[in-house]
Amino acid sequence: QVHLVESGGGLVQAGGSLRLSCLQSGRAFSISAMGWFRQAPGKAREFVAHISTAGGVTTYADSAKGRFTISRDNAKNTVYLQMNSLKTGDTAVYFCASGLGVSNLGVSRMNEQAYDSWGQGTQVTVSS
Repeated sequence: QVHLVESGGGLVQAGGSLRLSCLQSGRAFSISAMGWFRQAPGKAREFVAHISTAGGVTTYADSAKGRFTISRDNAKNTVYLQMNSLKTGDTAVYFCASGLGVSNLGVSRMNEQAYDSWGQGTQVTVSS
């Protein structure tokens, strides 16, 4: 059973930075595509970023482009989300997700259905 644990969330002022981490266990990390999603209060969960198994392909939501960077360390079984220039609109619970056989083409990697395992989430709050 895959287990994902996020960390690194917290309260930050607008313009600040945070780095989220997600540690995977229970399945070989090097064969798992990873994604970050977020859910703001009263809103549906939305895609933030994806990274392929070896890290060669990354995908971002328009809201994250130029501000967020997804990366992974396969030796540490960990995926990261570096978030810079944070805005109040980034306030949400951030979830990491893991999937097998996630295509690097098309839009499937931006869909929740592409991932079979999820973490419990970490709260990010950006104050004005």
